[in-house]
Amino acid sequence: MIRKGGTKAVRASYRWLAEEWGIDGVVLVDGGTDLLMTGDESGLGTPVEDVTSLLAAQALDVPVKLVACVGFGIDAHHGVCHAHFLENVAALAKLSAYHGVFALTPGIRAVDEWLDAVAHVQRHTPGRESIVCASITDAARGEFGDHRSVPRTRDAEDELFINPLMSMVWGFDLDAVAGRVLYRKEIEEAATPYEVAAAIEAFRDRIALRPWRAIPG
Repeated sequence: MIRKGGTKAVRASYRWLAEEWGIDGVVLVDGGTDLLMTGDESGLGTPVEDVTSLLAAQALDVPVKLVACVGFGIDAHHGVCHAHFLENVAALAKLSAYHGVFALTPGIRAVDEWLDAVAHVQRHTPGRESIVCASITDAARGEFGDHRSVPRTRDAEDELFINPLMSMVWGFDLDAVAGRVLYRKEIEEAATPYEVAAAIEAFRDRIALRPWRAIPG
């Protein structure tokens, strides 16, 4: 609901919301796991909107600030190395900033209502269905492997790997996650999303990247 912008504009929007509504907590939920990418991983996924929201929320003076990631494995087609995600989770655990995992399990009222809400939205957005939401809800319902529940994925060339890990919600301290973004100073005054993207690219051009690492099977 916030207009796309650079870090400065998104930060101002978050501050206005916090002051207007007197909020006492914020939870950022990432559909996928690329929000935890720090900048030196082999692939960052789609970081621009994620990291501008992350740094905007970090600037808020509210008692509770949390991050949640749901959809482990979904970002693979955007180049995210999930061994790097797990490495980053471990690093946050050392900082006491990893708050654990819970499952989106059908039969829990909140989960059932969320599944119904996603199904309603998917039906009313033909051609624009959320692949991320479809993957997570399919995983929650027990689907596995190359399961394609929405038209947008039925003709896709990439094989899907729907699995139970996609319906797990991982929780973290927001300030700790934001503090590990290596290029945060480079984008803190960016005026547009394009400036954010260019700054990230320039940063990655001058550092050594972590090599891709497969998860042992």
